[in-house]
Amino acid sequence: MARGHQKIQSQQKNQKKQQELKKQQGHDQRTAAQKALIHTCAVCKAQMPDPKTYKQHFENKHPRNPLPDDLKDS
Repeated sequence: MARGHQKIQSQQKNQKKQQELKKQQGHDQRTAAQKALIHTCAVCKAQMPDPKTYKQHFENKHPRNPLPDDLKDS
């Protein structure tokens, strides 16, 4: 087993490695979430993951505006 200075160096090295892995994972999750938001509201530019959510959003937030063509058939 490592003792003293070698142990501290090993812990610091492991801590840096864990921080780098954590940064990479957080960034990948963020980009994956952005890719999932494919529908954008024409009025307020909010992003939704699917047409059902988009339609619900549009009916609740913008009731006076006419429904967009891409939501009329769904």
